[in-house]
Amino acid sequence: MRNRKVLSFVRRSGRLDARLQRAWDRYADQYLLPIAEEEGSLTVPEHFALDAAYVRDHWGNDNPLIVEIGSGQGENVVAAAAAHPELNFLAVEVYDPGVAHTMLLAGKQELANLKIAQVNAPELLAAAAEGSLAEVWTFFPDPWPKMKHHKRRIVQPELAADVRKALADGGSWRIATDIEDYALHVHEIMDGRTDFTNAGSLTVSLPVEHVGKGNADMAAAMEHADFAESERFEGRILTNFEKKGLQANRVIHDFTYVTA
Repeated sequence: MRNRKVLSFVRRSGRLDARLQRAWDRYADQYLLPIAEEEGSLTVPEHFALDAAYVRDHWGNDNPLIVEIGSGQGENVVAAAAAHPELNFLAVEVYDPGVAHTMLLAGKQELANLKIAQVNAPELLAAAAEGSLAEVWTFFPDPWPKMKHHKRRIVQPELAADVRKALADGGSWRIATDIEDYALHVHEIMDGRTDFTNAGSLTVSLPVEHVGKGNADMAAAMEHADFAESERFEGRILTNFEKKGLQANRVIHDFTYVTA
């Protein structure tokens, strides 16, 4: 029996405007995978397996599969799917407006290599077969800035173990954040693992203590250490979300962890 995962999100009731509702009605059968345990649920059922047979049934081929955890409005995953028809893509998103907007973008381009899963991502990764994924992307996850909420950050040891199991040999987990404290969190979770190698070639200085909401301005005065991070991933387009971070003078931290 799979353990229920700590949720890295708060379920909000996102109303769809008329345009997004039309997109949902038109494209849901084409893009939205019927994974959830029941209608309105985000739970992955015990019997579900994301494996080669499932990919073949729903994508119609055996092409490598890339999963984006928390695909938001779908800008990045849709652009990637359009640029790489030789690859399969799975967008994992829990919020109705984001799912509908992803459908709208994909439907306009008539993409056949993209599907959407509206389920809890850690449960989906736990259900992925060994070696079934080429890459996993986690771009700008919810930072959960309060110290008491750091356990809700989606990058956790349990998820890392499930991602490693799901990735093929030589596969990559790509992560990006514009929150300095989340960057430190990623290093703490990932850099000491023996099943991943940090492929970064940039040296970045980060405080070695955590800060939370309300005391982030203390970070500059804390002791710092050097960490290895990656160049910006070429396959990640500049989304509106990332633009806002840059406009707020936040530094983008990119990570590439390759299976060892």
